[in-house]
Amino acid sequence: MKLQDLPTQTLPHAEAVMKDARKVPVTSLRDGQVFHGEDWVAEECPVALVYNGISHAVMLATPLDLEDFAFGFSLSEGIVDSPSQVYGIEVQPDVSCEGQAGVTVSLDIASASFARLKERRRTLAGRTGCGLCGTDSLDQAVRSPRTLPTDAHTVFRAAAVSAAMGRMRERQRLLNITGATHAAAWCAADGEIVLLREDVGRHNALDKLIGALSRPGAPAQLARANEGFIIVSSRASYEMVQKTASAGVTLLAAVSGVTGLAIDVAQDCGLSLLGFARGQDLSVYSHPRRIIL
Repeated sequence: MKLQDLPTQTLPHAEAVMKDARKVPVTSLRDGQVFHGEDWVAEECPVALVYNGISHAVMLATPLDLEDFAFGFSLSEGIVDSPSQVYGIEVQPDVSCEGQAGVTVSLDIASASFARLKERRRTLAGRTGCGLCGTDSLDQAVRSPRTLPTDAHTVFRAAAVSAAMGRMRERQRLLNITGATHAAAWCAADGEIVLLREDVGRHNALDKLIGALSRPGAPAQLARANEGFIIVSSRASYEMVQKTASAGVTLLAAVSGVTGLAIDVAQDCGLSLLGFARGQDLSVYSHPRRIIL
């Protein structure tokens, strides 16, 4: 069989994502032909979250927007109750015990939040985007999110959700290069994507988005996060609902399916949960009053 070189791919903005993607040698079979060349792959590395000097969680994540990730994780997991309880964040390259290059993110948080964290004695370790590793009680496994406002004036058109979903792929720069990442985006009511974050893990992408929404210096309209909605390039499980509600956002739309527990929690907390949002189609699983079909 004839051996050929893989065609060179045009990679827009490649230099901007070199930290988060790299080229690797690859052998491919396409239409019966063997190709030898290079391909871009997304990076993931251990990220240790350290609160007031005490290591709390080690996650596997894409080394992009890690301050947003730490901020969003702290809020969505209930470690802090508000952005004002995070006094400082420092990101430092590190090496794990297996010799794998990693990153340590150190957070200085309020003493009351730290005391509560120590009492919980919760350790999340190892898997990409795992929200339950180390949880030692059922109460911790399924936490009730905040109850969202039921303002009758906050409604969204299905067409705006569809428009946002259609725009998301072109905004996923790392996915377009590697084909290996998820995205979460906050959209204005008209469907315009205002903020988007990517990661190899769907939970991580949403945490990064929540952190970016909440951090000081975010765009002014993000202070009113409930006036927009969140879309994700994945399924919607319980954790995705819980994290969205923790940000005060009242609508979550997923490109794939939803779980039964996600529906139950969304119904209880007042979140409108949409699934299979593709093209002009979507399914509404809870609080349909917010959707103008």
